[in-house]
Amino acid sequence: MIHYQIDACDPKAHLFSVTLLLSQPAKNQRLTLPAWIPGSYMVRDFARNLIGLSASTAGHKVGISQLDKQSWQLDCDGTAPVSIKYQVYAFDLSVRSAHLDMTHGFFNGSSVFLAVEGQEQLPHRVSISAPKDSALAHWRLATTLPRSSGEAWGFGEFEAESYDALIDHPVEMGDFTLASFEARGVPHHVVLSGRHRCHMDRLCQDLKAICETQIDMFATPAPFSEYLFMTTVLDNGFGGLEHRSSTALVCSRKDLPLTQDAEVNRDYRVYLSLCSHEYFHSWNVKRIKPKRFLPYELAAESYTRQLWAYEGITSYYDDLLTLRAGRVDVGQYLDMLSETMTRVYRGTGRFKQSLLDSSFNAWTKFYKQDENAQNAIVSYYTKGALFALMLDLVLRRDAGKSLDDVMRLLWQRHGLTSIGTDDDTHQQLVSELLGRDAAELFAWLDNTEDLPLAELLAEFGVRMELRAASGQSDNGGGKPTPLKLSLGAKYKAEGLGVRIQTVAEGGAAHSAGLSAGDLLIAADGLQVNGNFESLLQGFEPGGEITLHWFRRDELMTGSLPLRSAPLDTVSLHLEDESKIKAWLDC
Repeated sequence: MIHYQIDACDPKAHLFSVTLLLSQPAKNQRLTLPAWIPGSYMVRDFARNLIGLSASTAGHKVGISQLDKQSWQLDCDGTAPVSIKYQVYAFDLSVRSAHLDMTHGFFNGSSVFLAVEGQEQLPHRVSISAPKDSALAHWRLATTLPRSSGEAWGFGEFEAESYDALIDHPVEMGDFTLASFEARGVPHHVVLSGRHRCHMDRLCQDLKAICETQIDMFATPAPFSEYLFMTTVLDNGFGGLEHRSSTALVCSRKDLPLTQDAEVNRDYRVYLSLCSHEYFHSWNVKRIKPKRFLPYELAAESYTRQLWAYEGITSYYDDLLTLRAGRVDVGQYLDMLSETMTRVYRGTGRFKQSLLDSSFNAWTKFYKQDENAQNAIVSYYTKGALFALMLDLVLRRDAGKSLDDVMRLLWQRHGLTSIGTDDDTHQQLVSELLGRDAAELFAWLDNTEDLPLAELLAEFGVRMELRAASGQSDNGGGKPTPLKLSLGAKYKAEGLGVRIQTVAEGGAAHSAGLSAGDLLIAADGLQVNGNFESLLQGFEPGGEITLHWFRRDELMTGSLPLRSAPLDTVSLHLEDESKIKAWLDC
């Protein structure tokens, strides 16, 4: 057995200390730390946070040679136990790595636990100690790692069947809020860290409905014996990462319900969809997964063209299942879907990158986006969700089946059997359900054309409207008053003008010569402020106005063409309730 001891040794300096005890090391034993964490497809080089790595046996120092950025070799003969000690700097307030201060502690095992090469399949034991600082004596601990000692929600010893299991159970420690509920007989727990005023009963009620809807969809018992939602609550934050029986989330305080009868407003429904998304991953990617991820290879990028299926399909269901669970109504759902569609239609990158290429290049393009991303790439999350919508509608129209049937087949044939999917697995299953070759549908994965969604949605009683945005805060949906003119850029108000954040290819700002980072200070001889977009509506289409801006410290000028705002925002309108029941009969 591999044994780790981890301590929150210095929260003020953001340091965990780790001791790794090897009872039976190999000769010249090698140790490695993952370069990335499953579910977040970017090399993050967690080893850069390791400090003071040392080893000893029977009180004598053991030499360590570093082999590369994340691998080390011990100078040992393999006949005696070895103790390895190091510290981990933990100050990444995200779901991907580790964070420790006087307010809480959090870590993913992939960022703190060295793997013992050749012994990854052995059982792993972890002792997690309470902080020694008396000011933190009230801290508790939350994780789904199987407990072998200590009281519930306390510090103690935990076990994992392998290294892969060890790093798939994140740990939260601190003075958190805890609530629990059961979903189809399975205990579920909710932990909120950070200052908040959330009405926990209401949150649990809504999560219970979503969880039971998902368990029922797959028509088998839940694939875990308990589940943990752990959320770090901030003034402004958003994100999530799936694990085999838990999820780590970040949200804003405004995303949480304050009363039992609080309205499911946009902020709260976005948080519920985030929870729904990560929970759905319990089936779709944690257990149904590409062959490329069996096993995960965490030393370097692990390429697959299937992320459209694992993130895109999940992104389709995350909102849809909040509707089926009765947390939102049809109108709200159509607005949510409108927002997803708008995120796709506002980027010309959709004409340059296919879904297959987007999946394959997640490591260098999607996860390393810059100010030109909207003009160069398409998201396998959002366009993948639209592809899933297309499959669902075609299956319902042509075969009386649905994407649910595809997911259940995937679960039975791949999730329960641990057989990874091939690049054509989803196509084969859809073909089977349709009773015909689905090659023409799956050809959309490898081209850059817009999906034929307007026609399909019309068959289900929904009209798709492409309109101009009503302003920078218009994310799609609803029936707002559209802008007459568009700058063709996103900006943020500053003291002397507005800072350009992104420029849409082919838009007015592009033609004027503006770039991301420019400080626009004047238009038509007048100072620019945060109301610039509204002021622009005082002009008529045609002609141009003169702009002045700073790029770095250089004053520049250009002419902004007064162009009609582009039709790049989607609103979906229900026009036939009888037809939509074939799709959204909730």
